[in-house]
Amino acid sequence: MTRSPIDSLPPAAASDEPLYRQIYDRFRGAIAQGMLKPGDRIPSARALAKDLGVARGTIEMAYSLLHAEGYVQPRGQAGTVVTPGLQAHTVTKPAPAPVKPDPDTWRHPPSVLPFQMGLPALDAFPRKIWARLGARHLRATQAADLSYPPADGLPALRTAIAAHLQVARGIHCTPSQVFITSGYRESLNLVIQALLQPGQQVWVEDPGYPPTRELLTHAGLELAPIEVDAEGIMVARGIEQAPQASAAVVTPAHQSPLSVTLSLTRRQALLEWAERNQRWIVEDDYDGEYRYISRPLPALKSLDRHGRVLYAGTFSKVMFPGIRLAYLVVPEAQIRRFEDVNRVLGNGIPSLTQALVCAFMTEGHFARHIQRMRRLYSERREATAAGLSKVFGPDMPINPQPGGMHLLVRMKGHHTDRPLARRMVENGIYAHALSRWSTAAPCGSGLLMSFTNIESQERAEQLGRRILALM
Repeated sequence: MTRSPIDSLPPAAASDEPLYRQIYDRFRGAIAQGMLKPGDRIPSARALAKDLGVARGTIEMAYSLLHAEGYVQPRGQAGTVVTPGLQAHTVTKPAPAPVKPDPDTWRHPPSVLPFQMGLPALDAFPRKIWARLGARHLRATQAADLSYPPADGLPALRTAIAAHLQVARGIHCTPSQVFITSGYRESLNLVIQALLQPGQQVWVEDPGYPPTRELLTHAGLELAPIEVDAEGIMVARGIEQAPQASAAVVTPAHQSPLSVTLSLTRRQALLEWAERNQRWIVEDDYDGEYRYISRPLPALKSLDRHGRVLYAGTFSKVMFPGIRLAYLVVPEAQIRRFEDVNRVLGNGIPSLTQALVCAFMTEGHFARHIQRMRRLYSERREATAAGLSKVFGPDMPINPQPGGMHLLVRMKGHHTDRPLARRMVENGIYAHALSRWSTAAPCGSGLLMSFTNIESQERAEQLGRRILALM
């Protein structure tokens, strides 16, 4: 039998790269050097996973990457083969990136992994309804629909969002205050370009959402990390540490990543600081709809009486991230400024996507979907917490917060979460290391793990045992 190109693959500890990437590189090199020829069959993911003693998901991630880049072709029951017509050549490894990304943060694997953060329950999305709406809109497409969409968003969708926010989040706004974007990053960048200047200070939660820090830093802004406790961002400490800050970026509903809720006292203090000093507050309400012990709390924006809060919402966590659709609600006095900036920076979301979401909302599917997901997530949250707690025991406690879409599993030791999170991803299980979300605050070690796609307690227990084996 021909020697496999991955027979000499070193163990994961011998390389800084994830195991799936090592496997990908080995196959890619063997193909480029002619060791594997066009039309040659490669081992099945199941067989190779057994031979190497790794999770099947790890092999599938490597194979998906090879397929995406055109090195292999799946042939159904005939297996997977090296793409016919490929020419052997010397592989030159690309130069390393100037800044190495976190190994366990913001990676988007080619397939959905257990506990993957930022994903709603993809199995529960009403795909048939979505397909029916899509087919209807395609049949009704007119010539005018093929032109450029309005830079700020379809008027009908902006109206639907304004109506939804009034009922669901207590926000009173006009459709002209709603700007359609491609995601939270674009919404935040729009705020930066419209209202802030390089060199200005911005409060950020600590621990807090890493992409927020990255985007602010890239824009030339100075970060002022403010510690978070059981009541959310410590406003008094922010005033003490960075009194000249021009803005604050916060997650009041469910703090990212601790999932605590910003208390009413802190909300009032934050709004008072912004009003008194003419500062801005960016409210990232990424999953505010999902609270399980009571009705969702009103948004911070609902308490804003002086036009200091900019509200960033998204459809990614409610519907699905592949839709790439979000929105930003700006103070009425700033509409013209944002219109001017958006003419230059706006990506222009496809009209069809906006029209479909608008129909999804106006026909009642959106509200019903949120209600169903709230019930489903409550069940999956309890099942996942129970399953993991049963396996992990008291040494790795789980204390589910009243809302949100993920659990925090606490760990002992300093930064012990980082190597474990890395090994989990390498073996087909997703997790974020809590310590990587912190700048200066002593948040400790822990694993951030979403429960939205964990179907049962039994499944959580199975995965928990796999995690224990990696420790």
